[in-house]
Amino acid sequence: MALNLIKLCVGCESVEQLEDWIALRVREKRARGEPAEHFHTTRMVPKRVEELTEGGSLYWVIKGSIQCRQRLVDIRPFRDAEGVSRCHLVLEPRLVRTQFQPRRAFQGWRYLDAKDAPGDIGSAGDDAAMPQELRRELSELGLL
Repeated sequence: MALNLIKLCVGCESVEQLEDWIALRVREKRARGEPAEHFHTTRMVPKRVEELTEGGSLYWVIKGSIQCRQRLVDIRPFRDAEGVSRCHLVLEPRLVRTQFQPRRAFQGWRYLDAKDAPGDIGSAGDDAAMPQELRRELSELGLL
């Protein structure tokens, strides 16, 4: 069973805004001739790298709820210009929407066991086509 990470998506108001930001960053990298990979930089380096990169994802908390995830491709530790240890969480640029799962604010990232992760929203026949705000309200009422 894969191990995941969970992280707050600070400054992001919606999944669509995060998708647009990722697309912009990938376009900028292509324009500079850099590899068109997407990563998130974090200070703490996960210790359970093998478990995370064997099918794990980074689950994003947006406006108080897990709303989407990105598959973890690689974890690359490095030292920045000031000599501080950091790492790049290399992520698949495609977001997968998930069921809403309320989460309180926290700092950094946390491990998230697969059994505790919200399910993906399919593309047909379920609440995927429902407007985001309606999904959020119904989830908060315990109806989704």
